[in-house]
Amino acid sequence: MTADERRQRLLSLLRERSFEQKRVILASGKESDFFIDCKQTVLTAEGHALVGELMFEALDAFGPVAAVAGVALGGCPLASAVSLISHQRGRDLPALYVRKEQKDHGSAKLVEGDRALAPGARVVLLEDVITTGGSSLAAVRALTEAGATVGGIVALVDRREGGRETIEAGGLVLRALFTRNDFMG
Repeated sequence: MTADERRQRLLSLLRERSFEQKRVILASGKESDFFIDCKQTVLTAEGHALVGELMFEALDAFGPVAAVAGVALGGCPLASAVSLISHQRGRDLPALYVRKEQKDHGSAKLVEGDRALAPGARVVLLEDVITTGGSSLAAVRALTEAGATVGGIVALVDRREGGRETIEAGGLVLRALFTRNDFMG
C-alpha cells in the first residue's frame, strides 16, 4: 500500500469506528459539534499498524528524533505503534508515556520510559486529538523537566478549535494527519 492509500484507509476507519457528528462537552469544557474517539480505531490491529506507519513517516518533517512520546491515554498506543514501526524499519525510537498527573506512589514519575532518554534527547510528542492544546503543552513541560527537548507535535486529528494556535504560540510545530475538514467537510 502506498502512503496515500494507507492515509485513506486510516481515514475510512476513523470515520467508521471513531467519528460521530453530535453535540458533546469535551474534556476542556468546550462544546463541540462532533466527537471523535480515536482509540476505537487505533486499538484495532489494522488501525495500530496504519497509525504507526503514517506517524513514523510524519517524523521526517522534524529532523533527527531520538524518541516519541504519547500523552496518557490516547497518545500512548500511538507512541507504541510508532516505536514498533521504527524498529521494523531499522531506526529504533523508544516510546515514552506522559502521565497527566504525577503518581503518588512508587517512582512518582510523570514520564515513563525516561531511562531511554539521553540528556537533551530530541523527542516528538504524539497526540490523538488536538482541541485547545493545553494537555499537549503540559506534556511538553513534563518532557522538558525529564531532560528532553521537544521538537514538535504530530497529531492524528486537529479539531481546529484553537489548539494549533496555542501550540504554535508555545514555539512548537504541529503536524496533523487529519483535521476537522476530513470529517465535517
